[in-house]
Amino acid sequence: MSFPWAFAPIEPFASGMLAVGDGQEIYWETSGNPQGKTALYLHGGPGGGMGAGYRRHFDPDRYLIVGFEQRGCGRSRPLATGDPAALGRNTTHHLIADIEALRTHLGVDKWLVNGVSWGTTLALAYAQARPARVSELVLMATTLTNPDAVEWITETVGRLFPREWDAFRAASGARPGRRLVDAYYELLTDPDEEVRNRAVDAWMAWEDAHISMGGAKHGLGDHDPVRRRVFATLVVHYWKHAAFLPPTALTDAIPTLHHLPAVFIQGKLDVSGPAAVAWTLHKSWPRSQFILIDDEAHGGPQMAQAMIQALSTLAPPPIPFVEWHTTSWGESGKTGAGWRSVVRLGGWMVMRVGWGVNGGRISRLC
Repeated sequence: MSFPWAFAPIEPFASGMLAVGDGQEIYWETSGNPQGKTALYLHGGPGGGMGAGYRRHFDPDRYLIVGFEQRGCGRSRPLATGDPAALGRNTTHHLIADIEALRTHLGVDKWLVNGVSWGTTLALAYAQARPARVSELVLMATTLTNPDAVEWITETVGRLFPREWDAFRAASGARPGRRLVDAYYELLTDPDEEVRNRAVDAWMAWEDAHISMGGAKHGLGDHDPVRRRVFATLVVHYWKHAAFLPPTALTDAIPTLHHLPAVFIQGKLDVSGPAAVAWTLHKSWPRSQFILIDDEAHGGPQMAQAMIQALSTLAPPPIPFVEWHTTSWGESGKTGAGWRSVVRLGGWMVMRVGWGVNGGRISRLC
C-alpha cells in the first residue's frame, strides 16, 4: 500500500543471510542512514514476510532501518513448510534469539522496535526479554496472541461474519467441542498435499474476511501458493500454541517496560486485534501514548500516517552541516589589519566575529 505522504522508496544498502543455528538462516537488510538512529521492523503473520513498503515509514535521513524475515518464511531458509521438523524449532523464544543474533551481527547496542500485528506480540516479548536493548516501541494493530486472542479470532468473531465463519468451520472438519485452530493444525501438517492445499484455501479465506473490516483489503488470499501455505502454517502453529508463552506473560511483565517510551496505534474498527488490548496496555504504561483511528481497522492510510509521525518524532533531526569561513586583510599586527570569521549551521549564520588593529590596539569589530 502506497501513500503520498510516505517517504520516497529506497533500496537496502546491505543485505545478507545470517546463520542462527538449528540449520536456520534468516534474511536481513539495512537501509537509510548508516549513522542514524537504529530501528528494527518486525513484520506480521507470523509468516507474513517483508515487502519494501515498511522502509517508507522511516525518515531515511534520521534512521538506520533494519528488517529481517522471521525464520521459516520469506527469503529465510528453510521454509517452515519444507521441513516438518523445523516447526519444532520455530517458537517465540527462537525468534527472540534470532533478533539478538542479528543485533550482535550488525553491532547494534540498542534499537527502536517497530511491530505491526503479530509483530507487536514479538516486539513486546523481545522487549521484556531484552529491555536493555530497546530504546522505544512503536506498535500498530496490537495483539497478544494469547489463548483469549486465539479464541476470539477463530471462534467468537464469527458472530460478525456468520457466512464466512460457517464455511471456515465446515472446512476444518472439526467435531463439536474441538478448537478450530487444533483442527486446522492437523490439516496443515497432513502428509497429503491435497488436504493441506484445501486447508490453506479455507484458512486464507477466513483471514481475508476478518482482516478486511473497515474497507482495508490486504489481499492475503492473493499470495503465491508457496507463500500462502507458509503463512497459514506458521499462523496456525503459533496460534495453536498461544505464541509459546504463558497466557498472561506479556501483560504481567509490562511493569518491566515502564521506563521505555511506547506508542500504540490502533484502528477502532479492528476486529482482528480489538482496540481494548492496546488500551489496557496503555493504561498501565506511564510513558505510553495511545492513538485511536476512528474509521480504520487492522491497518489503513491514517494508521500508517500516525505511525510515520510517531517514528519521526522519536528520532532526532539529522545533524546539519557546519561551515566556518574566515577572511583576513592587511599585514598582521599593523594598523588596518584584521580578520573576520563566520560560522553557519545548516546554511544559517549563527556567529560572526572579527578583530582589527588600529593604532597598535586590537579591538573587536563585530
